Amino acid sequence: MDASTDASPASNLAALLRADLSANRGNSKGRVVVTLFRIAAIKRHDGGRQRWNAPVRAIYRLVVEWVLGVELPSSVVAGPGLRVWHGTGLVVHANVRLGADVTLRHNTTLGAKGEGSDALAPVLGDRVDVGAGAIVLGALEIGDDAVIGAGAVVVSDVPAGATVVGNPARILPR
Repeated sequence: MDASTDASPASNLAALLRADLSANRGNSKGRVVVTLFRIAAIKRHDGGRQRWNAPVRAIYRLVVEWVLGVELPSSVVAGPGLRVWHGTGLVVHANVRLGADVTLRHNTTLGAKGEGSDALAPVLGDRVDVGAGAIVLGALEIGDDAVIGAGAVVVSDVPAGATVVGNPARILPR
């Protein structure tokens, strides 16, 4: 995963927003989701102006989760260029890590095994494309440039550059 995802969200907000908005060009819902996600993530990590943290996060949850139907917690670490296509029904566990230029589509679940802050969640590399209705569960690593087909159920690691389909997901030959 790109090292830029480890930086403090506040340190590179402008660059992240430029990359996210560019990645979601022509996709107004995706632009709203990623913009509010970045702002909520900054407020989550913001040591100053704490009085605004709770209201900002509450507005984020109201608009993004309740109105738009996208569960993308502000604790998710996401690299630049995050794409959210359609989004409705998207569920991402709070411990998930997303590399740069990741695409997430509607009705997708990136879930963890276990509960709470110790839950083991997926790590997606750079340029991973997750198809509609896909389910990725557990402490998995999805390699750079991997494609997860629509409706795939992924319960094991996916190597870089691989395409997986089916339930359970299997790697397609190149």
